[in-house]
Amino acid sequence: MVPQLKTALTGPLLELERAFLTNSTRIEQWLRGKWHEHTPPFYSSVDLRNAGFKLAPVDTNLFPGGFNNLPADVIPLAVQATMAAIEKLCPDARNVLLIPENHTRNRFYLQNVARLAAILRHAGLNVRIGSLLPDVTGPTTLLLDNGESLLLEPLARTRFRLGLKDFDPCAILLNNDLSAGVPAVLENLHEQVIMPPLHAGWGSRRKSRHFAAYQTVAQEFAELLGMDPWLINPEFGVCGQIDFQERAGEECLAAQVDDLLGRIRRKYVEYGVEDKPFVIVKADAGTYGMGIMTVYDASEVVGLNRKQRNKMAVVKEGLRVSEVMIQEGVHTTETVDEGVAEPVVYMIDRYVVGGFYRINASRGRDENLNAPGMHFKPLAFELPCSVPDPCGAPDAPPNRFFACGVVARLALVAASLELEESQPMDEMLEAEARG
Repeated sequence: MVPQLKTALTGPLLELERAFLTNSTRIEQWLRGKWHEHTPPFYSSVDLRNAGFKLAPVDTNLFPGGFNNLPADVIPLAVQATMAAIEKLCPDARNVLLIPENHTRNRFYLQNVARLAAILRHAGLNVRIGSLLPDVTGPTTLLLDNGESLLLEPLARTRFRLGLKDFDPCAILLNNDLSAGVPAVLENLHEQVIMPPLHAGWGSRRKSRHFAAYQTVAQEFAELLGMDPWLINPEFGVCGQIDFQERAGEECLAAQVDDLLGRIRRKYVEYGVEDKPFVIVKADAGTYGMGIMTVYDASEVVGLNRKQRNKMAVVKEGLRVSEVMIQEGVHTTETVDEGVAEPVVYMIDRYVVGGFYRINASRGRDENLNAPGMHFKPLAFELPCSVPDPCGAPDAPPNRFFACGVVARLALVAASLELEESQPMDEMLEAEARG
């Protein structure tokens, strides 16, 4: 399920795209083999950066919150993929409880919840929305900008099951990334399938663990195509004990930055890249573009001023940052509407179901675009197509999106490995008992 897009893209032709196009059959066979060995997360989204010489994921979200940014044309793809996912994870599912974030004032996020609920209903599921908010004590209707409405209801917990007052679901779909940890109401649910599993939440998940898994996947994939894995893999380092407020761990951070910049410089010389190398320092757990800074030299992370320390010290839900990942910065050559842009690819189960551009005209090609000033432009799709265009140029729209879809699915394989390797023993035994 790799759709064709009509949106005209900019940026230099990638030899990487030519390699993907030439080897498309082998790639699909290889990926199909991976899905025989591993179970993908229920859904995910991957932020990509296209540097012209390199196409790499920079973030993988296991609780994607932008389904409202996908064009309506891709909904049939999303519905079919949802059916496939449900059949594997909970084949007898009839009722599904959807638990969103607590962002009842974020109108864009609420539109995402409505779109997600609609996809589930089209897949033949009865869907109700349960809220973790303590002040939702009865049915609460929220009006959306498009005239639709959402009904939030208080959760009802029994010993081993979670539902609503008059609704007993077979499965629970989380659209809440558990940044504040796992609430007690979600613990010890031994009779229901939770999608994604609780250990996918940011209370325990780490970006560095994901990219370590991705490094393994990229290496194997590169061997398949006879290419350098660096062309699809952002290198990284980790500093595990840091306190920005107390200026603790600066030496560790500076050493990791210096080491990674040195590795990038050597690769730039090898490939004749004239751009200036940089790294992204980001909180090892968390989302929403918080706790991120662009760094060109190790000296920049020593002696941060108060504003910089405050920016890096706390992420979503007010959690303090004590672990950071230092990730190779990937310049973006993509521009849309005169703004710097990066593609975001959405997947349900193992299928690409759509995507959009994150655009931020106030940011540079070396900066995090998930920041104030960003907006989104859905990728416009033609009729669904499961193959690239072999007669087209490597950077023709269908083929460029095919390349994005390939790299996004590599990140999806890595997410599968990551979740398997971090699965708690009790969850593993429950999964085996369900077959």
